[in-house]
Amino acid sequence: MSQESVRDAEETTMIVKGRGAATDVISALQRLDGTFASREQKVADYVKGHLEDISTMTIAELAGASGVSTPTVIRFCRTLGCDGFREFKLRLAQNLAVSLQYLKPESGSDSGGAASVLDEVLAGVYACANVMRQQLDETQIQRACDAIAGCRQFLAAGIGGGSSMMAQEAANRFFRLGIPAVSTSDSYVLQMRAATLGPEDVLLLFSTSGEADALVAAAKTAEGYGAQTICVSRSGTRLFRAARIPIGVDMPETQDIFMPTSSRYVHLAILDTLALSVARKRREQSKDNLRRVRASLTAYHGRTGPQPLGD
Repeated sequence: MSQESVRDAEETTMIVKGRGAATDVISALQRLDGTFASREQKVADYVKGHLEDISTMTIAELAGASGVSTPTVIRFCRTLGCDGFREFKLRLAQNLAVSLQYLKPESGSDSGGAASVLDEVLAGVYACANVMRQQLDETQIQRACDAIAGCRQFLAAGIGGGSSMMAQEAANRFFRLGIPAVSTSDSYVLQMRAATLGPEDVLLLFSTSGEADALVAAAKTAEGYGAQTICVSRSGTRLFRAARIPIGVDMPETQDIFMPTSSRYVHLAILDTLALSVARKRREQSKDNLRRVRASLTAYHGRTGPQPLGD
């Protein structure tokens, strides 16, 4: 064994065991920076400065560029929670595929004051709304409206921040119109509820990506029992193909990593379109239920002044 290998072996006694698999090797690299064994730190320093080059390098090339031996590179990979260099390269490539824009934000993304930021947000909303209006299939909207207006019970679901919010709002919209409506963002509850739906029921699913496994599975389950399945999602996705009444919207998104997604405003506009259409289709029931809701709130808090009629 060479002297370098002996030194490397001695230095590995400093490694903390049992760190687990490195799902995010970039975060692990940042977290452990400065705590690596001295020769492994050389590898870490080189990797940090050449993140995009590692995928094309061999272990010998990385060792040479870092000025260490190949066993040191292997120990460096294991310190990060990877079994070896091949797994390290794979995980790093996966991380970079989704993380590079966050590691190197666009210059000039910092804007002025609050008014300027508001203009940016509104510009994103307007842009998405205009694209949505051109894409929207009015026939599908009408089919969805008819299904909801005549359903026995209504279930809305979404997985993730924006989609979960939309599902909650959907249930909030339709129970006011006299339709038994609930929402969930729990994947297990969703599967169970989907299995209880039948031909007179509706499942409405929101998804920005259209690829959430839980939503696709729920759509197929509900469809298997005869329920009407509606989705608001990207066209051509697994969820779009699984739903009986797919409402496809393919929204442009800004490359500014700090900008909240504008597509959720589009989903909200589609939901409000469905709610208004259903309310007018069930005009008498809707009026009576909204009156009762307003009367109950007035009795509760005593205020009789103007309030939003839709609420």
